[in-house]
Amino acid sequence: MSESVERDERHKARMQRKKALIDEKIAQAQDEYGLLLVHSGNGKGKSSSAFGMVARALGHGIRVGVVQFIKGAASTGEETFFRRFPEEVSYHVMGEGFTWETQDRQRDIAKAQDAWNVARRLLADESVGLVVLDELNIALKHGYLDLPTVLADIEARPLLQHVVVTGRGALPEMIEAADTVTEMNLVKHAFKAGVKAQKGIEF
Repeated sequence: MSESVERDERHKARMQRKKALIDEKIAQAQDEYGLLLVHSGNGKGKSSSAFGMVARALGHGIRVGVVQFIKGAASTGEETFFRRFPEEVSYHVMGEGFTWETQDRQRDIAKAQDAWNVARRLLADESVGLVVLDELNIALKHGYLDLPTVLADIEARPLLQHVVVTGRGALPEMIEAADTVTEMNLVKHAFKAGVKAQKGIEF
């Protein structure tokens, strides 16, 4: 038997064992309920991943609610795109820009609380299958919102409603409450080399 054929046979045997293990795990995973997903970390892609899930949900005919905390000073590509589907996506931009730009903590707190009132309505709406709370972690990290209240409102949502929370600096209590947590790690970013944020990539 040639080395190439032997290698192919070993690969096939490994994949058969792996398939059996995965098939068993899939058979055991029978629960279905709304998940809380948290996207955090210093790397790029937290909101991008959440908006990919919005597109995926729409493809399955699921209604979506989006509340953007902090962001709002400038229009983004995702906002422009998803506003094309007003019947399927309830889109709310509630911030006034990065915290180092606004420089007004009390105003930031007021805006965050207004945003949470909108989020609370979406979290109570059984017709909304996915709620994206973009940059909520930032608002919580800065103390703009009461964490126990936020977690209680998320916990009280309809049984099958999914929630995605984004933003760096996720608090331990949010991570503990979540079903799935993804940490985006920064390896390299063009901004460090003097490249400005560009349409379709950063916004």
